[in-house]
Order: sequence, then C-alpha cells, then structure tokens
Amino acid sequence: MTKLLEKVFKEASKLPEIEQNTFAKWLLGELVAEKKWEKLFAKSEDVLGKLANEALEEDAPGKTKILDVENL
Repeated sequence: MTKLLEKVFKEASKLPEIEQNTFAKWLLGELVAEKKWEKLFAKSEDVLGKLANEALEEDAPGKTKILDVENL
C-alpha cells in the first residue's frame, strides 16, 4: 500500500462510522466503475484506432476543418 493511500485510510478512520461506510461504498463503486471502463476501452481499442486512422487520412488532404465551439 502506498503512503498516500495509508494516509487517506488513516484520515478516513477518524470519521464517524456512518461517514466511513459512505466513503467505503463510494470508493468501492469507483473501483468497480474503473474496471468496467478498462474492459470497455480494451474492447474498443481496435475501433478507436481505426477511427483515429480514418480521421488522420481525411485531415491530410484538407477534408477537415477546425471546430469552432463558439458556433456549434
């Protein structure tokens, strides 16, 4: 365990029990969500690479233009 994580848990242990439980549920939820995103990105890596290559191919001959977020 890293020093920073130890520090976080030490500080969290000072919280009232209900707040510790809330923090723990939040942290577990974040870990589950992170694993889910990792799996989704791993599955989409080929698709994202293909889309990136297509975008670069269109940009090279000047078929693209700069996005003007002020005029969307």
